[in-house]
Amino acid sequence: MTLKSLKLRSLIACARKRLMDNAGNAALELAFAFGIFGTPLLLGSSELALLIYDSIELSNCAHAGAMYGMMSSTFAADTSGIQNAAQAEAADFGTNVTVTPTTYYACSNAVDGTQYSTQTAAEAACPANASNHYLQFVKVVSNMTIHSLVTCPGLPKTWTVSGTSVMEVQE
Repeated sequence: MTLKSLKLRSLIACARKRLMDNAGNAALELAFAFGIFGTPLLLGSSELALLIYDSIELSNCAHAGAMYGMMSSTFAADTSGIQNAAQAEAADFGTNVTVTPTTYYACSNAVDGTQYSTQTAAEAACPANASNHYLQFVKVVSNMTIHSLVTCPGLPKTWTVSGTSVMEVQE
């Protein structure tokens, strides 16, 4: 036997021994499993994060509109001003945001109770005295339809997200 063939046999024996060894198999299996299962989980998590971010931004949009309207009765009646203030807060959504402001009145001793659409109705229902009077509120609701970047079977392709803010109008 020549020296060259002995080296070749030794090299083959060494390679066979290394191939029969199980070291590193777990890391390889983990890489394959992550490639199969990890990618959809990562995409789903990022899609959920974007949806939550948009929801927070819509809530801030409604809050900005309510902040504008709560400054006085004049501002509360300015529907276009409330809508502009709200849409300016969510400028990256553009005009895709639907902003719906409403004002209503309620008795001070039953704020969660009956809501009155006019000041006259509130004055009649809430007799003015030290413990009870009417209060004016502005409510802003912002809505938007978000199209999903990643479509998954069983999940909707569009999501309707909304934000709501209610504030008492300053007298």
